[in-house]
Amino acid sequence: MNFSGACLCGAVRYRGTAPLRPVIACHCTQCRKTSGHHVAATSAPRDAVDIEGDVTWYASSATARRGFCGTCGSNLFWDGPGTYLSIFAGTLDGDLGVRLAGHIFCADKGAYYGITDELPRAAQDNPALTTQVMP
Repeated sequence: MNFSGACLCGAVRYRGTAPLRPVIACHCTQCRKTSGHHVAATSAPRDAVDIEGDVTWYASSATARRGFCGTCGSNLFWDGPGTYLSIFAGTLDGDLGVRLAGHIFCADKGAYYGITDELPRAAQDNPALTTQVMP
């Protein structure tokens, strides 16, 4: 699968050729604080993603960092343990066929909204959801 994406102002662009994971919504407190809502992200093998431009990285925990554009502030990536880089789905160019497949960290979700679909939910992380790859 070929994919590409960018931040709002275009200063950071990325592209790659690899299968993408289905989109997972993360409702953890960190995702809500950095995005203003929950985050919807897919992922690809880190070494299959070519990033152009200057990503600003913020170490949000002892094991993960978040990448964003220092110019427009667009949230682009979550980079944690393992070989995959999470890519915020809203930054992808076009319709690549990836779709929302579940929700993680539902125990931390904001009180102001509900999860109204019938997709799988996990109170915390769920590797069965976050390690899926599209065929």
